[in-house]
Amino acid sequence: MADLFAADPPADGPALPGQPLAERLRPRALDEVVGQEHLTGPDGAIGRMVAAGKLASLILWGPPGTGKTTIARLLADAVGLRFVMISAVFSGVADLKKLFAEARAAARAGQRTLLFVDEIHRFNRAQQDGFLPYVEDGTITLVGATTENPSFELNAALLSRAQVLIVRRLDAAALDALLGRAEAIEGRTLPLTPAAREALVASADGDGRFLLNQVETLFSIAIDAPLDPGALGELLHRRVAVYDKDREGHYNLISALHKSLRGSDPDASLYYLARMLTAGEEPLYVLRRLVRFASEDIGLADSNALVVTLAAKESYDFLGSPEGELAIAHACLYLATAPKSNAAYVAQKSAWRSAKETGSLMPPANILNAPTRLMKDIGYGKGYAYDHDAEGGFSGANYWPAEMNPQSFYAPTDRGHEKRIGERLAAWAALRRGGDGG
Repeated sequence: MADLFAADPPADGPALPGQPLAERLRPRALDEVVGQEHLTGPDGAIGRMVAAGKLASLILWGPPGTGKTTIARLLADAVGLRFVMISAVFSGVADLKKLFAEARAAARAGQRTLLFVDEIHRFNRAQQDGFLPYVEDGTITLVGATTENPSFELNAALLSRAQVLIVRRLDAAALDALLGRAEAIEGRTLPLTPAAREALVASADGDGRFLLNQVETLFSIAIDAPLDPGALGELLHRRVAVYDKDREGHYNLISALHKSLRGSDPDASLYYLARMLTAGEEPLYVLRRLVRFASEDIGLADSNALVVTLAAKESYDFLGSPEGELAIAHACLYLATAPKSNAAYVAQKSAWRSAKETGSLMPPANILNAPTRLMKDIGYGKGYAYDHDAEGGFSGANYWPAEMNPQSFYAPTDRGHEKRIGERLAAWAALRRGGDGG
């Protein structure tokens, strides 16, 4: 799994001959890990645990190349735990049983174990449940790493016993720090122009190990003169974003594209799209941002925006470059000229916040399914108003938990299709109040 690195050799001895650059740069202490200061700093969750000398079970959630494995290894060193690492890709039930038995024996001898599980989301639900008794009785302190959303991929029981910490993708400053460390340990600078250096950092897309692997390639070959972005992309066989003389980078351009779309300027939007694609930006990255924009900034004002952007992605997959890039331009222009609304985005944020605050309140019994006799006997489904049988297809029933007042998250604008939605919601609200719905 990808990690972050320091220029010093690892704590267990000097680097071995032929070791990859990434291994030679592996940190020896948590304060040497770059890009994750929100966790490892004095006020971060990990920093506080280390200061207290007590480590809880953790789930480290973040993209590849951001230091999850290294953080786990250094955590074990920092609090004096025995470190054991397995990968869910290559391990099964027999491996887990053996590890648990060894951890229990070590615990009897006074040595607790930090079990690091890489790609923990790849274990099935039953395997995940197998960790629970050993976490609960303190046989192991579990640290799992995942690139997937734990809410969807991990059991609720396991999540309730572990703290989820978000490991961030590395920003440009963190990646540039890694380049500096690599140059320090090699004793020479990279053979790149300033623009190519920025392009190399952008091409890593937040992945520290990928960046260092590319750096190792550059150091391993003879290069007569500093490479510009075009020559760098050709050498590494990877499309690298080109930055113009003003050095406007990857994130500046995607920000400019997003804000031009939001401002309903189709020409400026198309210009920044062209800037990114002609510079060698990955089309699928741009498409991901357009799909996000369709929901965040247009939403129900024109739901076809989401359909069009997804169709553009399918078209690009089907046609490839350069033919498929016309579909991306098509989607870009559609988004720029569509009516704008962030009502769905605001509603989602409000609903998520309310859900976290209200915990696990039960829905009213009348709208619960009752597949068994017992559930029917205790009132599940009793008194449910079937809306299709009501006049106008609207019963006006209350669907909120008894402990909550009805909430209002979604406030449609008067733009695009949302104007009609707003009228419909107003009519239903009037019916709920017992008035004339119109």
